[in-house]
Amino acid sequence: MRGGYPSWRNYFDIIVVSAAKPEFFTDDHPFVYLKTRSIPAIYLLTLLFILIVSFAAVRVVGGGLSGMRSYVDLFFMGAAFLLLETKNIVQFALLFGTTWLVNALAFVGILLAVLGAVELTKRVRIRHSERLYVVLFLALAGAWIVPPESVLRLALAPRLAVAISIAFAPIFVANVIFADRFRESASSTVAFGTNLLGAMVGGLMEYTALIVGYRALLILAAILYLGALLFRPRSAAPEQPAPAVVGAGAGPA
Repeated sequence: MRGGYPSWRNYFDIIVVSAAKPEFFTDDHPFVYLKTRSIPAIYLLTLLFILIVSFAAVRVVGGGLSGMRSYVDLFFMGAAFLLLETKNIVQFALLFGTTWLVNALAFVGILLAVLGAVELTKRVRIRHSERLYVVLFLALAGAWIVPPESVLRLALAPRLAVAISIAFAPIFVANVIFADRFRESASSTVAFGTNLLGAMVGGLMEYTALIVGYRALLILAAILYLGALLFRPRSAAPEQPAPAVVGAGAGPA
């Protein structure tokens, strides 16, 4: 040090030490600002605050939490939906570029998949909709098996077709299940409140990508949908079925 300023040797030492063991980043885990695969403490405190506020708001507007016990499956579906939404937005940004237009098209595709599922359930009575979970898990498995780099090698038109198929097929099937289940609910307010609360939790779970990467969100979504299947009422005989809600998906979009 000369005159209080670091010499070129000090700069060289700093660069060498900081770059001695560089972290290996990928498109799946592109968080270059993290030293380790972890969620920073400030993030955790903020997420905890958001979760507390969400529980309080749903408690006031949606009624007591005890009334939500009948709709635990909708809670799981709401959480899973937000994970799928995040995964698809990141996937489209990877395949077509991180631009406002690509993000807008991804959101439009999600909303169209939700609307299509609602319109289908309005016109077609689906029996044994729980069997659609098999189709849902197959769609999730397909999205997991297809590597993004293989899709990226395709020309624009086939790349778009494949991306739409693997991204929106799980969302469409999940929303068909949700819309049919929501129609069976005795209280639309409590059912939607439970689903909304699950969506908030799913939004917080998105930050697990800081640890496991974006691709693993598909596994978390599959686990949550499995929870929805396990907690789905085996026999539903509501007193006043709730009307179908346009825009309600496997979680609010």
